[in-house]
Order: sequence, then C-alpha cells, then structure tokens
Amino acid sequence: MVQQRLSGSAPTRGMLARAAAQADRLESEAAAAPATAAKPKWEFVGPVNVGGRILDIAVDPTASDTLLIGAASGGVWKSTDAGATFAASWPALRTQAVGALAIDSSGRIFAGTGESGPGGGSLTYGGDGVWRSTNGGRKWKPTGLKDTERISRIAIDPTDDDRIWVAASGPLYTPGGARGVFRSTDGGGHWDLALAGANATTGAGEVLIDPRNPRRVFAVMWDHLRQPSLRRFGGPGSGIYRSEDGGASWQRLSGGLPGSNAEVGRIGLGLAPSDPNRLYALTIDAEGSFTGFYASQDGGDAWVRRPDQRMLADSQAYFGWWFGRVWVDPEDAQHVFVAGVFLLESFDGGATWSQQTSVHVDQHAMVWDQRLPGRVYLGNDGGVYRSDSNGGGEWTRSAVMPFTQFYSLDVSEQDAGRVVAGAQDNGCNVGGSDPSGWIRYAVCGDGLETLISFENPDLLYGCSQFGYCSRVEGGGLGESITEDVHSTRFNWWSPLVFDPNDAGILYFAGNRIDRSTDGGRSWTRISGDLTGGDPHPEDRYPFGTITTVAPARSADSVLYAGTDDGRIWSTRDLGAHWSRATDPPLPDRWVTRVAVDSEDAEIAYATFSGFRQGEPTPYLSRTTDGGASWVDITGNLPRAPLNGITVRGATLIVGGDLGVYSSANRGASWAVVGKGLPRAPVMDLRVHDASGLLFAATYGRGVWKVRLAPLQ
Repeated sequence: MVQQRLSGSAPTRGMLARAAAQADRLESEAAAAPATAAKPKWEFVGPVNVGGRILDIAVDPTASDTLLIGAASGGVWKSTDAGATFAASWPALRTQAVGALAIDSSGRIFAGTGESGPGGGSLTYGGDGVWRSTNGGRKWKPTGLKDTERISRIAIDPTDDDRIWVAASGPLYTPGGARGVFRSTDGGGHWDLALAGANATTGAGEVLIDPRNPRRVFAVMWDHLRQPSLRRFGGPGSGIYRSEDGGASWQRLSGGLPGSNAEVGRIGLGLAPSDPNRLYALTIDAEGSFTGFYASQDGGDAWVRRPDQRMLADSQAYFGWWFGRVWVDPEDAQHVFVAGVFLLESFDGGATWSQQTSVHVDQHAMVWDQRLPGRVYLGNDGGVYRSDSNGGGEWTRSAVMPFTQFYSLDVSEQDAGRVVAGAQDNGCNVGGSDPSGWIRYAVCGDGLETLISFENPDLLYGCSQFGYCSRVEGGGLGESITEDVHSTRFNWWSPLVFDPNDAGILYFAGNRIDRSTDGGRSWTRISGDLTGGDPHPEDRYPFGTITTVAPARSADSVLYAGTDDGRIWSTRDLGAHWSRATDPPLPDRWVTRVAVDSEDAEIAYATFSGFRQGEPTPYLSRTTDGGASWVDITGNLPRAPLNGITVRGATLIVGGDLGVYSSANRGASWAVVGKGLPRAPVMDLRVHDASGLLFAATYGRGVWKVRLAPLQ
C-alpha cells in the first residue's frame, strides 16, 4: 500500500442546508406514514477494527482520558478510555463531514464542519458551519458560519473562552463563498471576517494563537480550486499572515519565505508553545510537491530555510496538499513533527529527521494531553493512535472505530453474513457477523471495487486505485488480473463487474472495455476509447475514463457503459458496435452508475453527479428504448448528488450523498428507505434477494443493512 501511495456551474449558497431540509421532510413523512418502507431500521454491519480518516482531535481539559475526534465524513466521536474505544457523539441526520474541533477550559466543544483537504481520487465533503455543545457532545446546536462549507481549524484564546478563531478554506470546487479567517468575541454568537483572501479562490488553512500574547495571531491562507479534470492547488493568495492587534490588521510574512506567486500551495505552520517566537513552516507547490522547510526565531520576521532533506520531500510524495500540518512539542521547541505519508520527527528544530512507520499512513491530526505529560494522540487515514512516550515509536491503535469510508461492497449469494467492501486508504476487506473481525484481502492500498463470485463464495476480487485488481481464492493476496488489459487511462474507481448470468465472465474498464471468460486470467478488448480524452494528461489523476459498466441479465449481448465526461454508450452485439446516447435530457456530468432492468434489456437507469463541479443537483434518467432516448425521473429526491442505483423487481432504489430512497412508480415519487441510517454519503448498494436485505456502503460510517418489504 505504501508503494501505491507514493508512486462547471456555480452552486447557490446554502445548498447543503436546503438539501438537508428536503431530506428531513422525507424522513418525517416516512416516520408518520404507515408504509412498510418507514418501519424497518437500518442495522450497522461493521467494521469497527478498520478505521478511517481523522482530521482533528481535541482533549477535554475537564475530564481524564477523554477526547473527541473529527472524522472526515463520519461525524464526531468520543472516547472516555484514552482512545481505546469510541462512541458516536454527533447527530446522525446532520452532515457527517467534520474538519476541526476545539474544547475550551470549561469543556464547551466547538466543531467545524467540512473537509479542507482537496483529495486526489478520494472524496471530500463540505459542511454547514460551526456547531457547539455544552454538555460533552450529547447535544449540538449550530452557531454560525453556515456558508463556509469547509473549516480547517478552530482556535480558542487561552485567556478568554469567548474569543474564538476559525480558519475556513471555503468551497472546494467553486470560487467565492464565505472563506478566510473569522473571529467571534461572544462564544460563537456572532462572527466577523478578520482576514479575507486575496482573491475568490483563497481561504484559510490554519490559525494559531500565541499563548503568551493572545493578541498575536498567525494565519495561513491557501489559494486553491479543484476541478473535475485537473488538480492544481496553489496560487498567489497563498501565504502566512500575522496580526499583532487581535486581528484588526495583518501583515503577510516574507523575510525568506516564498513570495506571492501561482506556484505556492498549501503551507503547514507550527508554533512552539514553550517559545512562541519560534515558528516552523512547511511549503508545498501547486502540484503537491515539497519545496522547503523553514524556521523562524523572531516571531516570523525572518525565516531560515533548513537544509534540504530528502525524507521531507518523500513524506509529501506528490500530494502534499493532503496534509499541511506541523506540530511542536509543548515542552520542547526543538521537538517537531511533520504530517505526511509517514509521520516525521525532529529533535533539532528540523535540521535532521527520522521517519515513523509503526502507524498507518497519511497523517492529519496530533495533540498533547496537558493532564498527562508525554501522552500524545495521533489521527490519520487509519484512525486514532496514542503514544505515552511523547510521540515516540510506540503507538497504541484504537480498537473500536466505526467510521470507515467505503466506496463499494458485495455480499455472498450463499451467505448474507459474508460481505466484502473497499475502503478509502484501508484496503479491500471481508467481514460479516462480527464487526471487529474484518480482515484485508488482495493487494489493495485504497480499496475500490470489491466482488464475491455468486457461484463460489470463496472466490473474491479486489481492486485498488486506478484499476489494479486481484483475484483471491483460498486466502492470501491472490494474483493480479488487470496487467494485460487494453486501456491507457484508469479511473480512481475503475469498474470490474460480473456478467449477471455467468460468474466466470467479467468486464473491466479503463478508457476501453475488456471482457474475460476465464475469471480475469485473460482479456479481450470489446470497445474503443469511449471517452472524449484527457484534457490534462499532465495531471497524475486521469480524466476521460469509464466509470460504470452494466451487462444486461435478459440479453447476453447487451451492455451499457458510462464515463466521467458524461457519455453513455450501449451495444447490442457484445461490443462489435457501440451507440452513444445523444438525447438532450442527459446532463454533461460524471456518470456514477447504470443499472439495467432484469427482465427487459431495453430499460436502463443512469445516475449522474455534479459533485466535482460543486453542483447539488441530483440527476437520474431512464431509457425504455435501449438508450436512444431518456427521461428525467429525479422527482422529489433531495437536491444532492446521486452515486448509484439498483433495481429490485418494479422498485428503484438509489443511494446518494443524503441517504437511500426508493420509488415504486418509476420515479414519479420517492420515499426514504428505512430509518436510522446516518447521513453519510451512500456510495454503493446491493440487494440480497434470498434474504430480502439491502446493504449500503457509506463513505464515513461503514456498512449498513435493512430488511426490505417482500416482493409483490
């Protein structure tokens, strides 16, 4: 996994809140109605032992062994046993994207929603401002900044609990919005913009307070914008700023730091609590590569570039915008940590470094417990770790972490208790009845497509990022199966699917589709390039790729396919000829899934997402003539992107960023499925016909299942 890791239209503000309100209304209608869809309760399947991405950690100063963590798309979780286990401490039906946490001296908790990290192939979600809890996280109330969308950091004045600072990076996919450094002097009741960005794409990535002089505040501004086909996260608005008067005025720091230019990307800034004049800065360029590590001994007036260290460059790989954190030991100004793929540690102020490999890769959060000298908590893409040796090489991993980000799932046809699922940065996993007993299989760094043969429950397939897929039978890592396919570009989540009538036949797609009749051991190309090409071939994350392949059950020669550039294709002769759908109702958006009616190959459904354009619109289309014409059937679905669809008899079931919904009237109206499913994005659905169970893979809250009403 380590080798793999190293190797449009503008939305309206408040869109998330409005979509959530729509979803709330459907939840309320379901709860009040006697319909069977309102009654079954979703059950958590697991896992608890895999973990997921943690963006911030806050230690409660009022209670021993108590801390809260912010999961990237899994809400807030609380531990009262020094991080051994975690329990949910966040409303299940609110946004689950939490990027920042802070606890004041009285135990009052502030949570900033949304994730600032721009991601490569992975998904990062926005939020709805700052929330506050005055009872240890049992209940939360919104306290402003709902249009910031993505909050990077919250800092509280150590001498005044009501003086709070928020660094908001703002919308990731569109310019504008509420972004910059915000300040409250009344505990979050009111906010003012203390430092705005230099342009419409600049927000704040960090805010730090001098503990000895709280009127001195440091802020890191970050100019960046993610696009569907290009990732360059830098610009002239990036830089470090300092205020000496509590935010009334600001100075952009130079004195040896990189000047304002288009290549300056994310900057990590650390301040030594024991010597606040000592600062450290890690600089990244717009493409994500390391450019320098700097130290200041005079509060930021002058900076010295430390000797180049290959280890620092390697730690940032080519996606340093994923990290942007520097931490300093509160008791030792020379003891510094840098977030990267690995955790780096220096005992001489950055002159030399050592690399820690005993924890999961991709570091995001680190905090010292002031009640217990030497106790440190670490958050990364694998969850939460604790050190009782001041961040040394010995780390204890949390045992219960129910906040895994899953892309995909499959269920054994013979046993509904056997599930496979692909997890962001946590591999391909197989588990079932025991939430703590999930194990990895296949060669997966990020786990994407996962399959169980419906003829042989011991035969598994697992795919990592960019279509590296393995076949596993009888345990072990299995054999690679996609090295000889005929594509030249591969999506982060490249589709691998069974023929619904023969588990020995597989289809795989990059920018072309291949077919295998021997379980993936050999492949025959059955399409040309079905995309419009990659407009930015220099980017490390390919665009112009196939995102979904759907073979028909009722006609062996019929397939449908969709692409990231909004194209839908169909063939009636197993790929000898392909027809592109050109009907005007089809949106020019990423095709997330195509599903074919099980009895009529002329009927198919397609979901689309404008997520990467910052667009909230749900798109769902139906064809009844093999793809020649399409009609929109989104109906009353909440205004949020859709990620998938499955067909069960005459019922359609869709999963999206705000839950799971079903329609028994071909999309004329939609109702929420079940109750109690946390509002994390639903990425994949699987109906297990024999048991009548519906399984959902959520991106942040693990795998869930619900019992469906019997088919009529």
